[in-house]
Amino acid sequence: MKKTVFFDIHKQLGGKLIPFTGYEMPVEFSGVKSEHVGVRNGVGVFDVSHMGEIWVSGSGAEDFIQKITSNDVRKLETGKIQYSCFPNENAGIVDDLLVYKFEQERFLLVVNASNIEKDWNWIVQNNERNVEISNASDEYSQLAVQGPDAIRVLQKLTDTDLSSIAYYSFVVESLAGRKNVIISNTGYTGAGGFEIYMKNEDGPHILTEIMKAGEELNIIPVGLAARDTLRLEMGFCLYGNDINDTTSPLEAGLAWITKLIDGNEFIGKELLLKQKAEGIKRKLVGFVMEERAIPRKDYLITDENGEEIGVVTSGTMSPLTGLGIGMGYVNMQNKNEGTRIFLKIRNKSIPALIVKPPFFKQE
Repeated sequence: MKKTVFFDIHKQLGGKLIPFTGYEMPVEFSGVKSEHVGVRNGVGVFDVSHMGEIWVSGSGAEDFIQKITSNDVRKLETGKIQYSCFPNENAGIVDDLLVYKFEQERFLLVVNASNIEKDWNWIVQNNERNVEISNASDEYSQLAVQGPDAIRVLQKLTDTDLSSIAYYSFVVESLAGRKNVIISNTGYTGAGGFEIYMKNEDGPHILTEIMKAGEELNIIPVGLAARDTLRLEMGFCLYGNDINDTTSPLEAGLAWITKLIDGNEFIGKELLLKQKAEGIKRKLVGFVMEERAIPRKDYLITDENGEEIGVVTSGTMSPLTGLGIGMGYVNMQNKNEGTRIFLKIRNKSIPALIVKPPFFKQE
């Protein structure tokens, strides 16, 4: 098992370590609920160094990314970030990713930990333009400092005005006395905050300084379990659960990152145009349980007559609402908000109501 550069600090902080995508990663520290609430109401820090970083640069880099991603990278300005996906030839999703534009022909692709090798092979396979690509995943460490107090913590460690970094924008500046740190106004929690990329050798120092700077704001270390409950409470997709090689971005509610416009030619576009014209057969929806029950991945979904209409892809008990929440694919006849569905849980049919995420709305 690989270890991130923060491994010893995780142990010192009492992290419960488990195998995750080839790494020993902390699943929790003080407990999922306390960590979840701590991020929503204050500030927490996550180790997300297992994520992948792939550089694409050189002549034709923008055209190449235009070909392999579904969004319109031509609209991306330097210093901005775009959420996108790699569609495959069957209109499925190889992975979802973030595209960072550093220069006109220099981009950083941030991909999911479980898909680094698959994504790398996909990029290489489709690199007919022979642009420069480099897998830097083992060179970078990444921290996510999330929550409404994140900016107050990090501002102590940099001269850069963090309030000037717009959502889905980034800068490369000094942080905690270390140079060339990517500070990105992004996150996977819906609580606000930043994601920080640094060279491995700078990681332990930067995390130590972040924890010191956050002491008066009760900063907490947060594990993977709370990261999952936070993203699900917002209705954010998780690759491998809610999206995969067989789910279309149109089915997954990701039409907004799938630009089916003239001049934006990418892999799988023709099939997606056909899907759009003919109509999709299923849709990813959010739901809230009407009785006390926790929905789990792969639970069957039925209608009121007991007819199978879909399957759960993600589910949990929301730490803030106290309700069972989840997402799943259902047929188009049952996709509308307010529709009552039923989950098969231990041979019982438990009712749930389809709602539009987020399941928790920050006031």
